[in-house]
Amino acid sequence: MFDIAWGELLLIGIVALIAIGPKELPGALRTLGQWMGKLRRMASEFQNQFHEAMREAELADLKKQVDDMTSQAQSYANFDPIGDVRRELETTQQQIEQGIVSEPSPGAAAEAPAVEASPAPLALPSADTPVAAPPNEPATVDAAADRSDAGDKPA
Repeated sequence: MFDIAWGELLLIGIVALIAIGPKELPGALRTLGQWMGKLRRMASEFQNQFHEAMREAELADLKKQVDDMTSQAQSYANFDPIGDVRRELETTQQQIEQGIVSEPSPGAAAEAPAVEASPAPLALPSADTPVAAPPNEPATVDAAADRSDAGDKPA
């Protein structure tokens, strides 16, 4: 707590002996000890109250988590898929009866953009077009294709 060396304590003791006097020094030291004890008790009481408040806060969080998990487990125990589907159908039927769900208007189809009938055909490379080898693979040459091309073209 305080960084007081033995030499400093000796100096404080000598000053206290001279200032208070040898007769009253034991009573003053006793009173100082009582005050120090009271300060330590107050500090430990404050620490205990602080730690107790922290434990209560943690317990409240744990209780909330346990309650959430319990309610979730109860909802899993009351699982009724048919009832859920039935409720969905009833709400949808009520929305249809009230006119909330609207059907598409007849003009909506005419307003939609036209979709191209067929995509453009892919262009295939011709026999004269050289084909590049994919990266990290050695290029292979078809020897028969080279001989046939050489015979067709005059040199």
